[in-house]
Formats: sequence, structure tokens, C-alpha cells
Amino acid sequence: MTEPRYDVIAIGNAVVDVIASCKEELIEELQLNRGGMTLIDEAKADELYSAMPPARELSGGSAANTLAGLSTLGLQCAFIGQVADDQLGKVFRHDMRATGIDFDTPAREGEPATGRVLIFVTPDGERTMNTFLGAGQFLPAEALDEDLIAQAAILYLEGYLWDPEEPRKAMRRAIEVARKAGRKIAFTASESFVIDRHGDDFRSMIEDGVIDILFVNESELATLTGEDDFETGVAAIAGKVPVLVATRSERGAIAIANGERAEVAAEPIDRVVDTTGAGDQFAAGFLSGFARGAALEVCLKRGAIAAAEVIVHYGPRPETDMQKLMADKLG
Repeated sequence: MTEPRYDVIAIGNAVVDVIASCKEELIEELQLNRGGMTLIDEAKADELYSAMPPARELSGGSAANTLAGLSTLGLQCAFIGQVADDQLGKVFRHDMRATGIDFDTPAREGEPATGRVLIFVTPDGERTMNTFLGAGQFLPAEALDEDLIAQAAILYLEGYLWDPEEPRKAMRRAIEVARKAGRKIAFTASESFVIDRHGDDFRSMIEDGVIDILFVNESELATLTGEDDFETGVAAIAGKVPVLVATRSERGAIAIANGERAEVAAEPIDRVVDTTGAGDQFAAGFLSGFARGAALEVCLKRGAIAAAEVIVHYGPRPETDMQKLMADKLG
């Protein structure tokens, strides 16, 4: 096996987050799925944008956010995702490259536009996401740079992008390429509704030993296993993946790797401002340790530190020197 060029390469949605603070009443008025993520069409995106309070625009997308965290932590990363040849697509590409991430997937001509996520943040920091996938749902297998995939130690896949048919085929092909090259596959389930739609696929991949590192939160674990009790759900799946990482919001997280179990408490913070990107950055922190061979508990601790950093400010990506923060927290 050749030495990898990248620590992590990810395939995910290329979207721009539009984030606004709002009152609880607006969530009810617009009949939004509070605290969840809902797929919407372009007309609905325009309608919700018109109803939003003043907002800020930041490049996002679950896997892209994780790569941004990994890059700030000093790892070499590359991204595969589809943008349109429009202004938001140019913004997204600039932001990825400015973060030190290689992103060379050609832009798509014509409609639809680059994807965007309209995020309403209530005073308790909870985020309600409404996602127009746009061009991202048309990522073809032909757009994959297979040599690039084979040169990454870890292929990280975003569950959200499993929903549209074209990128699902692309990710299946990427898995084949990565496994042939002897690389590891990391998969984040992303959201319970994705599991509701594609749980049979995910469970099949788990049973077949395709997934090396699985990231789920407590709700996703219950949906995936059919077990409401957290520990019962963990027991149902832990022996089927080499590494299971399950997060529990303010109750911390656990990881089980080859029979070894580690747990970590959530990092203390003064106030939650915006939970957007918390899971993405937890994955970044964890993988930043895992890719360097750190102990399981250290990987979890790094995840907790990264998640805590992102929820004390608006936006899904780090805004501080993450390498210094890790050094200060871990010694």
C-alpha cells in the first residue's frame, strides 16, 4: 500500500449556510421542523429566505464542515462535491481552498443553483435547518477523481448526500475505489430521516463490513437499530463496525473500537449560541486524533473540544486556533 497523500477525503453536499437568529414564534408560524433538517425545493427556499430576519452567509455542508475542522487541526484534506457555475458556487470553492482544502470538482453548468441551507436559530441555540440541495444532488460518478480517493487514508461520506440517486451512485463507486486501495471508510448517518429512507442500505453496509468508522448521534442510533434504549442500541451495532462513535449532546459521547470502550463528558461552556455544526466538528476532532493513532479516549476528548468551540459562536466552522486550543486543553 502506498503512503497516502491525504489524511481524509470527503464526499458531501456543497452548500452555503444562511443563518439567522429568530424567535420561537417564527418557527411555529412557518411550521418548521424545530431542531431537525428538512429537504426543500428552490421555491420553498426563496419563500423561507424572504421570511428570515437579517442573516449571515457561510459556506457549509456537513462533510465540508468536518474537513474545515480537520484542516485547521493540521490534517491534509480534499473534498469532492458539486456546485453550480454561479456566485454561491464561487463563494463555496473560495472558502474551501482558503481553509487549505483541495477542491477541484468542476462546476455544473445551468440549473439548479448551488445548494443552500436556511438555518433558523432560536434563543436556546437550537438550529432548524431547511436544505435546498441544488446542484449538489447531481454529483455524477464521472466527476470523481479516483486517483485522489485512492490517495487518502480515510474516505469520509456524508449520509445527507445518500438521498439523491446520482451522488449515491458516486459514493458507492468511491467506496469501491477506497477499499481496493486499502483505505478506511468513515460514514456519518447525518439525520434520522435519512435512515428512515435508506436504513436498509446502511444496515447492509454495516453487516457487509463496508464501514470502518460509523458516526451517529443518540437519535440516529435508535432509528438505525430500532432500539430506544441507548445501551441496547450500542450493543446491537458495536460488534459490527470496527469503530462506533455515538454522541449524546450535553451527555457527552462514547466510542467502541475493537471491543475497547471509552466515554467522555461534554466540555463545559458558558452559553450555547448555535448548535449548527456541532456533530460535524465532533467528527473532525475525533478523526484528527484517530488519523494520528491517538488513544480512543483522546480522540473522543478532541471531538468534545471541537464541538464545544463551534457551539459558542454562529456558524458551523471553527473560529479560533484549533491546534492551540487542543494543546491548551489536552496539555
